[in-house]
Amino acid sequence: MARLSNPFAFTPLPVIIVTTITYVALFAALLTIHLTVPDYPTNTPAGTNLTQAWSDLEVVARQYHPYNSHANDAVRTYLLTRIKDHVASNNLADRVEIIDDNVSNATFSSGSTSVYFEGTNIMVAIRGSEDKEPYFQATQSPLTSTRASKNGGVLVNAHYDSVSTGYGATDDGVGVVTVLQLLSFLTHHSNWPKRTVILLLNNGEEDYLNGARAFMRHPISQVPHTFLNLEGAGAGGRATLFRGTDTEVTSFYKAASHPFGTVISSDGFKQGLIRSQTDYVVFNGQLGLRGLDVAFMEPRARYHTIEDSTRETTYNSVWHMLSASIATTAGLASDTSDSFSGDGKPRTDGKVDAGKGTDAVWFDMFGKAFVIFRLHTLFALCVTLLVVAPVTLIGLTVGLSKADKNYLFARKKYVHSSDDDQPVELNGWRGFFRFPIAFTVATAIAVALAYLVERVNPLVVYSSPYAVWTMMLSAWFFFAWFFLRGASAMRPSALQRMYSLIWMFAGSFALLIYTTVLAQNSQVAGGYFALFYFAGTFFALLLSYVELFFVTKKSAYVERFDQTDPPPRHSESVSRPLSGTTSGARSGDRSPLDDDATETTSLLRGDRRSFRRYDGRQHSTSEEIDSGERSGATPPYPGEQEWSGKQPSWIWIVQFLLIVPINVILVGQISLILTSALYQTPADGSPSLFIYIAFAVLATLLAAPAGPFLHRFTYHIPTFLFFVCIGTVIYNLVAFPFSREHRLKVYFVQQVDLDSGANTVSLTALDGYVQQIIKGLPSAQGNQLDCTTPDVATRKELTKCTWAGLPAQVLSRRSPYRNNNTSPNNWLDHSISRNKTANHATIRVVGQNTRACRIVFDTAIADLAVAGAVSDPRFNATGDNGSKELRLWHREWSQPWNVGVSWQGDANSTLSGRIVCLWSDANNAAVIPAFDEVQHYLPVWAVATKISDGLVEGSKRFKV
Repeated sequence: MARLSNPFAFTPLPVIIVTTITYVALFAALLTIHLTVPDYPTNTPAGTNLTQAWSDLEVVARQYHPYNSHANDAVRTYLLTRIKDHVASNNLADRVEIIDDNVSNATFSSGSTSVYFEGTNIMVAIRGSEDKEPYFQATQSPLTSTRASKNGGVLVNAHYDSVSTGYGATDDGVGVVTVLQLLSFLTHHSNWPKRTVILLLNNGEEDYLNGARAFMRHPISQVPHTFLNLEGAGAGGRATLFRGTDTEVTSFYKAASHPFGTVISSDGFKQGLIRSQTDYVVFNGQLGLRGLDVAFMEPRARYHTIEDSTRETTYNSVWHMLSASIATTAGLASDTSDSFSGDGKPRTDGKVDAGKGTDAVWFDMFGKAFVIFRLHTLFALCVTLLVVAPVTLIGLTVGLSKADKNYLFARKKYVHSSDDDQPVELNGWRGFFRFPIAFTVATAIAVALAYLVERVNPLVVYSSPYAVWTMMLSAWFFFAWFFLRGASAMRPSALQRMYSLIWMFAGSFALLIYTTVLAQNSQVAGGYFALFYFAGTFFALLLSYVELFFVTKKSAYVERFDQTDPPPRHSESVSRPLSGTTSGARSGDRSPLDDDATETTSLLRGDRRSFRRYDGRQHSTSEEIDSGERSGATPPYPGEQEWSGKQPSWIWIVQFLLIVPINVILVGQISLILTSALYQTPADGSPSLFIYIAFAVLATLLAAPAGPFLHRFTYHIPTFLFFVCIGTVIYNLVAFPFSREHRLKVYFVQQVDLDSGANTVSLTALDGYVQQIIKGLPSAQGNQLDCTTPDVATRKELTKCTWAGLPAQVLSRRSPYRNNNTSPNNWLDHSISRNKTANHATIRVVGQNTRACRIVFDTAIADLAVAGAVSDPRFNATGDNGSKELRLWHREWSQPWNVGVSWQGDANSTLSGRIVCLWSDANNAAVIPAFDEVQHYLPVWAVATKISDGLVEGSKRFKV
């Protein structure tokens, strides 16, 4: 009865209550933090106005506004007017400079593609209160511009262009209005920065990060040493800390009121697991600045689509990014130390001398606290634990052996000597192999479910990631319990919890070794959770060792038996109850259980235990209980080794708290971040099996800490979880993978051969679904589909289907040819003149009603020069192996490019290819009717997005 009244005992009811409440509470908290956004405050800091920010966002995200659209010009005019009005109304002209950059351009290469881009960036320089010297000279080259002071400024960047298929509310409208609010905040008299702050609204991020590279061509680019890049890769939600260059810079993000993110995302970029990029790589990799990348990250289904709108975001999301930006920028701009400066020596590579930082480990705790420390610290802690933990356990094992209390792996003990015929069975091996068997089976079933779902319904994760998670977790818990509880019912063992911890210690030890190697050799910090996983397991196991010091010595225990009263020898039997004397019980005092069987003896008596339960426990005989009570000893848990009776019954709670909460919090956070990053990538062609395997592995890491305690569970909750598992398995196998909230992306482009007049429209998406979608389009009905592999390298896993669609009318609006001939033959013009003495030619290209064209070469060119381009040694115009494509971007409409190209070969060699011009403005349905048709007739579970820079591509062949 004592055990039933003890709420901390290691008995079924306390274990069930504590375990269930802990897991439910932690999962609920993690999901709430991940899926909801903190409410914005009633009163925002001085100098900020959330209502104005929302009003700005509605203007910026009113239309599609890619670089190659007239709406882009309207957004630029609005932003420039807002900035000028603020500076003028607050008399800031003497301390704030507005730079309307219509001069900078950049020529660079990316692989076999070259780009010439003319920038239209807007920059605002807020001179720091302690920055007395001129912070830049407009006449200087960015390669020769220097500052005497070591205290470089701070750059805050957002891009104001959107894609041609999205309104850009979060990509990057919220970033843009955040920059406007930072201008207002930092120029308020109470918030003026000590260091110069450069606010950059760049144009052209969506296409090769062009705007950031154009910024590098301006001399003011040498002023900042640190940066904060604001981005969007979803629609709404929380703004996550994507990545940071080092510990010192990232530590300023700690001041955010609601920090959110983990270094796992940064490792994903570092290891090349994430395909897309942001301006961060330009500022850090090419300009040499140190800084942070903060971005919205989900749902990816709305990214670059019509659903990236103000309807899908909230004041809360705006405030989440704004508040983090204010805290980070204010902190960076107030640091006047030499932390972010180099040795003062001029650099020869054109990068800013911003010094070097240390690799960092960082993660948030429930969106309230931010933990950050150096990667070297993680490495040192890992090495320390890897040495100290096993040495400590070895020492404790020796101590237990000297104290004669080491029951681990102890099979039997002799009463007097090894010549005794009937030794006392200690059953110290019992329970040793249970946890690895249960762990292996449960994990194998989770992995098998991953393969099953991937084989039958591989895309269900796209709309139902949490159904998949529920299936994995419920399966693991149920099958692990089934084996652990079944073994405990058949052969109860007081050491089962300790042996489980020993196996967990061994597994987490191996995981920590792997983490340590990654941290040292690859600077990967994402394994930080393994440190806490191992530390918690180690200290929990330490307590199990300490528990054994409370039990009776083995010699004292076996001396309670003598040869006249032989102890049971079989491993299934239970050792005799303790008596009050050392002489042991005489034959006349033996329990009826030891008498010879008679006709009236119960069939359930003897060495085999009854499975009848009492309050969730195995029924024990009244003789054992009475004997224990008479002797004054604490009775063991029914059926378990009698020597375990003196073990403290409450230590399990401490062990549970050491290994479960922190592991669930850290692994749970990583699991949710990876879920957001991965679950909708199959629409881009990424393999879905990797996602399901990742879920299975993470579910194992989440559930395994409960393993040492599962054998105390009764059947009720596991049975419920079994039915949950069955239900989710059925759902995941039969559910349609897409929905209104999680639409399948289909990639649109219209291509027109201007030589022949051939017009084709194509959609690229997952095979089977793309054909089903096209069948519903009026223009495709009755037409034959041509389905092939896409030309775009990043979409090779998808299927591209083309048909003769509705003709485009790209010259029907805002064009010099508006009322004249709008025939496709007039969309672009080109002329070519060749140098007869060399393999060199000048190509003149002009596209009507566009400012984006391309020259695609059949063979790579060796060199190129665009009229108006400025040479910059930081950029290689044609790459290492020449260029097969040149992308041209003009800041003016319908203006020509003059391109000089050279190629290798003999004097009679020719150069051929295609001239392609792009049209990206879909705000008027009459301009690109095929895209409007797709938008109108798409099923509710699909949404259109762009596959390239232009929605319409018109091309003509050339040969020199």
